[in-house]
Order: sequence, then structure tokens, then C-alpha cells
Amino acid sequence: MNIPATIRRYSAMALATISCSPFTKAVVSSMRKLYPEALADKSFDNTGLLLEAPFDPSRRQKNSVLLAIDLTTAVADEAIKRRDSVVVAYHPIIFRGLKSITLQDTQQRSLLRLAQHGISVYSPHTAVDTVPGGMADWLCDVVTGVYGGIKSEQSPISQCASSGYSAPTYPRPEFATSATQSSSIPHTRSTIHPSPPASIPEGFESAGAGRLVTFNDAQPLTKLVDFIGQGVGLPGGIPIAIPQSRSVDDIQIRTVGMCPGSGSGVLLRGGEIPDLLFTGEMSHHEALAATEGGSVVISLAHSNSERGYLHAVMRSKLLQNLSQRWHAEREAALKAIRDSVKQGGAAPAESSEVFQDAEVSVSVSEADRDPYGIMIRR
Repeated sequence: MNIPATIRRYSAMALATISCSPFTKAVVSSMRKLYPEALADKSFDNTGLLLEAPFDPSRRQKNSVLLAIDLTTAVADEAIKRRDSVVVAYHPIIFRGLKSITLQDTQQRSLLRLAQHGISVYSPHTAVDTVPGGMADWLCDVVTGVYGGIKSEQSPISQCASSGYSAPTYPRPEFATSATQSSSIPHTRSTIHPSPPASIPEGFESAGAGRLVTFNDAQPLTKLVDFIGQGVGLPGGIPIAIPQSRSVDDIQIRTVGMCPGSGSGVLLRGGEIPDLLFTGEMSHHEALAATEGGSVVISLAHSNSERGYLHAVMRSKLLQNLSQRWHAEREAALKAIRDSVKQGGAAPAESSEVFQDAEVSVSVSEADRDPYGIMIRR
């Protein structure tokens, strides 16, 4: 038996049990660079690396990331099948302190299974909402027509055998890469609730919750509805609340307030209410109060106001940053290994193999979807 080699291999495995993979660390660094955790709303949110799976170099995952809004059982199954290293789940699967982690709880079961397969979980949530160029700004792009005229595919509509309604359909937004800000309706945009100055990293000065778009010229509501439907990929229609005294065809919109997810706490918290409130979720009484005051509400079912951002923005931004970071880190690690060998040392073969892999990929989950679908009368 080669005792020194065995000791080195055992030491490498022991180290692996208390650390995530080098690629996972690169993913976390890239996410923190693009969506600083300091910009998250710490009054309620729980962002960052929520599950750090121990690295086992003898059973290595692919250098790949899976993006999703919600970490469901189906998404966990998908990540395990794909052998991803990291799931970036926008909504934190852990919000409050846990007194136990068991297989009886379905969400905890997903976490345990992912850890078993060496897959970590990172959740950015409100850091993505507030960051310049983040989810709130993407909603601005949607409502101002950046994605107007771009095909958005939807789930195939199939008939239910037991009724005259279709099977539920779910948004599946697909975006062309040629969409640019210059194609949008002329407007200005501002942050509704700026982040505290002390929490804003350099380069993120316009961070904050919610965005307000003010068009240079008032726009027909019907035109904005077309943009929204196209931009988020809704298959069957858009939930909308309008004042009872108004007609959709006659309403002109000058200001639009936007907040992904549950937006009432941002859009209705002080100040003048915009002509149109564009969000994912708002209660019955909040929507009623808004329309009684003369405003229009478009509420998409919570995550339908969020998921398109993964396709349109986050996938490409993370891939670019992560590719550059992983290239630099692996080159530095390989150089250190070569230098060690030249000096008579011997790095574990497992470590060298990890850094030999130059592959980087970022994908959006195919299993992720909002709980609510739409059944259409046929």
C-alpha cells in the first residue's frame, strides 16, 4: 500500500466534507457581484447561500447552474437528473429558523436530497428586485415595449377529457437577444423607495424597491396590456382591475408603478398612486381601493411577474460573469498545482481534475412554474 498517497487522498476527502466545490464558490461570488446581498430587504428576507452541499471529488457534479423561481420537488428532481452543482432559486426555501430537518416536510426533503447529491442552493430574492437592471427594471422594459413583437411561446393547450375546459396552461416566455432599450416607448424611470445609502455598494446607486415609469406622452392601456402579455408570456389572458366608471378602450396611462411578486407594500406605501399598478400579487381590498381611486391594477399571479427575468436577463448576465470568474480561478489553481509539482510536492489527482474542467453552463428550469395555471373554455 502506498501510505503517503492514501493519506493525501484521505486528507482531500476530509477537506471536501467541510467545503463546497470550487465551482459552487465561483457561482456564489458571481451572484454576490451581480446582486449584492446588502441590497436585500433584511427586515424579512433570507438571501444568500442557503444550502452548502459538501464537495465529494470522487462524485463530481457538472459545472452547471439551474435557475428557478421556486425550489419545488420537480425542480429538485430536474437538478439531480442534470447533475447541476447549484440551484439558484429566487425565492428562499428557508425563511425562518428551523428546529428540525426531516423527510416528512416536502421542502426540507428537497434540501436533504440535493445535499445528498452534492447540489447547493443560493437564493437572491429581494437583491434581484432592487438592483439596477434587476427584476423591477425588467418589468419597466416589459411595460415600455422593449419586448413588444417578440414571440413568447406558451404551453400547448390540450382538452380535458372530463370537461369543456382546456388543461391548465402556464407562461413560457422566450426572448430574442436583439431586444434593446432603444426600442421602448420614450419614458423616464425612477426608484420608488431607494435603498438606504449606507447599504448601497458602489455602482448600484439607483437601487431600491419598485420602479416608476413616466411616459413622455400618455399611452393607451390596451397597448400596454399587449406589451405585458407579450413580455411575460401569459397564454390565456391578463387579470386586470379597472375603475367601474371607465372603459378599457378609453383609459390613457401616463405613470406605471412596478414591483415584482407581492407589490402592495411598495406601490401603495405613501405618495401618489400611479395610473397603473403592475405587479404579481395584490389583495382584493387593496385592488379595490386602487381602482376606487381611479387607478388600474394588473396582477399576474405572483411568480409570473418574476420568471421571465430569468430567461431575459439573469441567465446571460450570470453566464458571462461566471465564465470569466471560473476561467481566472481555474487558471490560478492549475498554476499553483504546477508550481507545487515543480517544487517536489504532489497535489491530489482529484483537485487537478476539478480545475481541468473549463465547462460553464447556466440554464433556466423547465419544471419551474407558478402554482396557478389557466383553464380555457373551449
